[in-house]
Amino acid sequence: MKTILLATLSAAALMAAQPLMAKTLVYCSEGSPENFAPSVNTTGTSFDANTQIYDTIVQFERGGTKVQPALAEKWDISPDGLTYTFHLRKNVKWQSNKSFKPTRDFNADDIIFMIERQWKENHPFFKVTSSNHSYFNDMGMPKLLKSVEKVDDYTVKFTLNQPEAPFLADLAMQYASVQSKEYADAMLKAGTPEKLDQDPIGTGPFYLVQYQKDAIIRYKANPDYWAGKAKIDDLIFAITPDASVRWAKLQKGECHVMPYPNPADLDAIRKDANVEILEQPGLNIGYLAYNTTKKPFDDVKVRHAVNKAINKQAIIDAVYLSSGVAAINPIPPTMWSYNETIKDDPYDPEAAKKELAEAGYPNGLEIDLWAMPVQRPYNPNAKRIAELMQADLAKVGVKAEIKSFEWGEYRKRLQAGEHQTGMFGWTGDNGDPDNFLHTLLGCDAAKNNGGNVAKFCYKPFDDLVVKAKTVTDQAEREKLYRQAQVIFKEQSPWFTIAHAVQLKPVRKEVKDFKLSPFGRHTFYGVDIGK
Repeated sequence: MKTILLATLSAAALMAAQPLMAKTLVYCSEGSPENFAPSVNTTGTSFDANTQIYDTIVQFERGGTKVQPALAEKWDISPDGLTYTFHLRKNVKWQSNKSFKPTRDFNADDIIFMIERQWKENHPFFKVTSSNHSYFNDMGMPKLLKSVEKVDDYTVKFTLNQPEAPFLADLAMQYASVQSKEYADAMLKAGTPEKLDQDPIGTGPFYLVQYQKDAIIRYKANPDYWAGKAKIDDLIFAITPDASVRWAKLQKGECHVMPYPNPADLDAIRKDANVEILEQPGLNIGYLAYNTTKKPFDDVKVRHAVNKAINKQAIIDAVYLSSGVAAINPIPPTMWSYNETIKDDPYDPEAAKKELAEAGYPNGLEIDLWAMPVQRPYNPNAKRIAELMQADLAKVGVKAEIKSFEWGEYRKRLQAGEHQTGMFGWTGDNGDPDNFLHTLLGCDAAKNNGGNVAKFCYKPFDDLVVKAKTVTDQAEREKLYRQAQVIFKEQSPWFTIAHAVQLKPVRKEVKDFKLSPFGRHTFYGVDIGK
């Protein structure tokens, strides 16, 4: 009996010493995040890295655009649409790291900190990492917000200067990710405020273990996550800029999910028995922005002439293959208020030459043509597109010099308006037309190095999109946005290129990974197994 008992105890001890094998999911990310400062990030690459760590006040449901509770359990909206009162969750734990151990749970102070850091220029964290809070500014938040008040530790009241139809959805976006005020105060006191954004802690489903730029990000599941521990234990971002290398790693099982496959690889990917491609229309736009404040593109005739000089369909056939559709409007066809009556400028080199001559350039002209150095959801190969555009423009007497920079530098210079023309694009954040038409083309976004890289500030257009923000009736908003698209096409601040189909190769052992309409990659709720 004693021998049997000892044997039983030994087996139990052995099982205790050998915990169940941890579940690890590897995501082959296309690049490194800008940083871990949600208020200043502008790229999907950074959003992906940050969203694992942080939560927002409200969030979008997985795979959809409906707003649901997150750090706020519920909310009240006043009948006039000017006051939003959020009732916050209790017992939400902050993560910790080597620099900081929290002494309190998440509360209203953290919401106030998140907003004021972006809003108040005299705030001690306004300039930490960057003072360019472009989302907050581009959406006109400084003018919209009247006050943000702490009612008590678990109640926050937002008061607006005017109604804002997409306000709740705006608060589900990544710029509104909540950081710890207690951690911020401790790092400020220690003389290292930048640690808040370099060595982050959040309330999210995963916490950061290691980050090595251009190599790897390691996360572990947060055991105290308010919505329950993630199904996977370890999450790894294997930073792999080359799409062909990402595909090779996916084939070998070295990663489980990959973004942005090369269109030329799709046939091979579809034939792999261990991989499936998740697919849905992309809520995105790729475009060439004309700097409307610089010659010659301050002249609408030149903009239309260049539109007609470029063979859009040839670009889509050569670069997007089966993964893109020609873009006419600045919003995708799947978005409500899309104006299907608008016609594109036709490909017509002879008309382009004639219009250039009428604009004062009978002998052609020289311009720059900026091309992104990276693959993006809306543009699989900007360098190749630039070369095709360059060849088309040469046929009408326009000599285009292709320029590019490292991705961070490219965006910084483009937003500063150093270019004459520059390729850029957008993936929607909240499913509302405002997120394209005002955030990318409104006057607010043309200032302060914002997202309006065409520097397009045209009052008839701006009046429509600003008014549409304040109207609660969707039919009325739709009417305003359809009119705005007509003006956009008349003024042509962009050469609209394409809307890319969202394609996500995933290994079949991955369970319940959902495509986000916003092109994001979130791994809470995802499982892995044979």
